[in-house]
Amino acid sequence: MPSARTALPAWQKLTEHQRAQSRLHLRERFDRDPGRFRKFSLTLEGMLLDYSKQRIEEETMRLLAELARECELEAWRTRMLTGARVNASEDRAALHVALRAGTPVRFEGQDVTREVAAVLADMRRFARGVRSGRIRGAAGRAFTDVLNLGIGGSDLGPRLACDALKHCSRSGPRAHFVSNVDGSAIADALARLAPATTLVVISSKTFGTQETLLNAAAVRAWLERGLKSKAVRHLCAVTADPERAAAFGVPADRIFRTWDWVGGRYSLCSAVGLPVALAIGMEHFDELRAGARAMDEHFAQAPLEKNLPVVMGLIEVWNVNFLGCGARAVLPYDERLRWLPAYLQQLEMESCGKSVTRDGARAGHATAPVTWGSVGTDSQHAYFQWFHQGSAVAPADFIACCRPHHRLRGHHQALLANFFAQTEALARGMDAEQAAAGMRAQGLQEAAVRSLLPHRVFDGNRPTTSILLDELTPRALGALIALYEHKVFVQSVIWNVNAFDQWGVELGKSLAGRILPELEGAVPVSTHDSSTNGLINTYLTRRRRT
Repeated sequence: MPSARTALPAWQKLTEHQRAQSRLHLRERFDRDPGRFRKFSLTLEGMLLDYSKQRIEEETMRLLAELARECELEAWRTRMLTGARVNASEDRAALHVALRAGTPVRFEGQDVTREVAAVLADMRRFARGVRSGRIRGAAGRAFTDVLNLGIGGSDLGPRLACDALKHCSRSGPRAHFVSNVDGSAIADALARLAPATTLVVISSKTFGTQETLLNAAAVRAWLERGLKSKAVRHLCAVTADPERAAAFGVPADRIFRTWDWVGGRYSLCSAVGLPVALAIGMEHFDELRAGARAMDEHFAQAPLEKNLPVVMGLIEVWNVNFLGCGARAVLPYDERLRWLPAYLQQLEMESCGKSVTRDGARAGHATAPVTWGSVGTDSQHAYFQWFHQGSAVAPADFIACCRPHHRLRGHHQALLANFFAQTEALARGMDAEQAAAGMRAQGLQEAAVRSLLPHRVFDGNRPTTSILLDELTPRALGALIALYEHKVFVQSVIWNVNAFDQWGVELGKSLAGRILPELEGAVPVSTHDSSTNGLINTYLTRRRRT
């Protein structure tokens, strides 16, 4: 069923435009236009965005910008940035930009940046105290480790930042993260830690997240066994519900506030980043926030055609809705960014994985693609065969840094050689004539050439975007994260979905709450479908046998 979006004039023009240029290969696009890279690349503060290997032309980008204007992207951008309740289904604003703003941001008549500044000041004092050894544990020993308990945005954001930026400071406590309710995760983490030197951060916006509270209870019991009544001195909390945190036993001066107007997956620059400040220093956390702020300002001010998040969002709309691509890979060629694909998977698929529009109608068009990926060059030896010769096409974001943090000779050049080669190979491919010539140059006989030729041909024409950072600094990481945050918002406006709710997350969790008493024997197994009943009864039978 057609949607209101697909009926827009620009959408119709883009459909016709795609048909007219669908046979044009990326090889031809580059061969006939030597200035293609210059036309389709943008820079901002040490970041280069090269989208010239996407299957686009100047007319494509012009029409996509026209579509954005027909969807009132600029008005929606203003609404989000000025505190309007853009999260309609939960009647909330989405003011993550206020977490790093340099000027006042008002919400319901109040300058919320003052509240943010107060929490950041508390974080700064606390982080400096822990890192200097002034704030110590119950046994009088300095904290050597910080354990973060959270899930989703309360885990992936700080986990990404701590891992990516650990080269920035070696003097702080080591950061550890547990998110999974699987007991083996918390058991393995605690086996590596000592109660006397471990600081625990319980990060939950509602302080009611089952997985996080179950892990927190296990850790509190572990601390109490080692530290008795003084165990609470090792607890911190990050939450929008301080009363619940206090009831759990967290000291009032170690509860750091978040707000309803910040979604979990957008919350890294809030107190959710406390593990980052503890591990690498508040000055580096402030630099991360400054990088995000620079991208916020660019997003707010730059014209659509030169706006990095807007361009990236529109290209994804083009790939999904006009080229039919149902997946996109994120491939960081930097070991320090190994958590970026998982972080973006939550950010993008939880935000835009919707089939209902803001007004409750069926969307009638494709929305978020599957986001997946892993670090290069490992990924090349795992699934790049599929990228090059598989029957489906998935666009990919390739991300790398010009300067590494290490001084090992040869490694970075080898890494970037693969980075540059893969995007070129995916774009250009190799036709039958080139493949045959290569085999003949290797000395193969004509019979072998003919036999092997179908296996040695690469179609190419596989779209990629390349992001080159000068260096992976806290500022660069903050800008990169904000780039993707705003890209997601752009897509949500074009697709007319709410990027800030996640009702789909709640359904399975509510059913789990109903099933848990059945597994504990507190209530009889209720009537589910035959599969679920069978699985539960099999578990109960086999559990009793052991």
